[in-house]
Amino acid sequence: MNILWDSDPAALDKYRFALGNDTQALDSAAMVARVLHDNLAVQHVIIGPDVPLESACDLAESARLDRPELGVILLRHRVDVTTLSQALRSGMREVVAADDHTALADAVRRSRELTMKLVGHSGDAGGPEGHIITVFSAKGGVGKTTMSTNIGTYLAHSGSRTLLVDLDLSFGDVAISLQLIPDRSSADAVGMSGHLDAQGLQSLVTTHADSGLDVICAPSDPGDAERIPVHVVTELLKVARQHYDYVIVDTPPSFTEHVLAACDISSALVLIATLDIPAVKNLRVAIDTLDMLGSPKEARIVVLNRADAKVGLRPEDVVSAIKTPIAVNVPSSMTVPASVNRGVPIVLDDRRGTVSLAIRELSDVHIRQRFGGAVNGAETRQRKSLFRSRK
Repeated sequence: MNILWDSDPAALDKYRFALGNDTQALDSAAMVARVLHDNLAVQHVIIGPDVPLESACDLAESARLDRPELGVILLRHRVDVTTLSQALRSGMREVVAADDHTALADAVRRSRELTMKLVGHSGDAGGPEGHIITVFSAKGGVGKTTMSTNIGTYLAHSGSRTLLVDLDLSFGDVAISLQLIPDRSSADAVGMSGHLDAQGLQSLVTTHADSGLDVICAPSDPGDAERIPVHVVTELLKVARQHYDYVIVDTPPSFTEHVLAACDISSALVLIATLDIPAVKNLRVAIDTLDMLGSPKEARIVVLNRADAKVGLRPEDVVSAIKTPIAVNVPSSMTVPASVNRGVPIVLDDRRGTVSLAIRELSDVHIRQRFGGAVNGAETRQRKSLFRSRK
């Protein structure tokens, strides 16, 4: 299947001779990115002559990391040395004159042959990619990090290869919540930008011994956050999902550029609120923001934490305010702050407690089953981790 990115409504008919019938025409970068994310059958993206070169190069650079087997071909009204060099540096395979349909057909054929070789080469070591699950709240103090660490701990402890990434780059608490003393952090990924691989990813990981959860911690120095570009975070998450079943992303309570980048490539968003007016208002604003950004509604999982608190606000009031159903109600329990203070996740510390059961429901029903996995760690893993064998 091919994608033709062109704002001209007649473009598909114009290039049909060269591209064939199995071609979908799209007129925006966002639509192209969404189809590429959802449809692994796409083999080529042909970019029309009127698409700005900078936008075309951005797509090619992203595809080079995310879909290296994807062929990107650029059409231009005039092919000059500057355009050619920029296009090739960004990862495009060929640049073709827009009016030379025979040359375009030849370029697509050559690209298809290369794609088949790449797919054949990577097929032995590959397998399905994992899923990125971003946990977010626009208000602090709602239990977001506690939820992230416990989801990650439960998934890892029950057999899934799981990585937890602390994306609160200035004030992340994942390390202290799990009593980890990391040697390295996400800041060390900056030096590997553009060539991060499995070995580099492994070097950033600290493992939680009791559960087998792998963690990439936030920098210990808040000043390091400013030195971590957005593209480094995007590359880190894309590489991570190639080697883990689930990548859980804990976030700060705001839509930073890093958070937006994580949301853009996430398979699901866990949105957390509590029974207080500011939290509900901020959740409504967050949902409106996601709508504006084109985030799919079906990817959202709303969690109401401390849902049984007697504070004059009820869960049904929250549903009415946010106009979105609540997937899981997590009750209050004094065992939660006690477990946080000891650095032991509640799903390990009080496995039969009501909070643990709610987090297990969230993990099994709304994450595992959503992506076709069996619950309670029952699935049999044929692929071992690239980093270690898990028992």
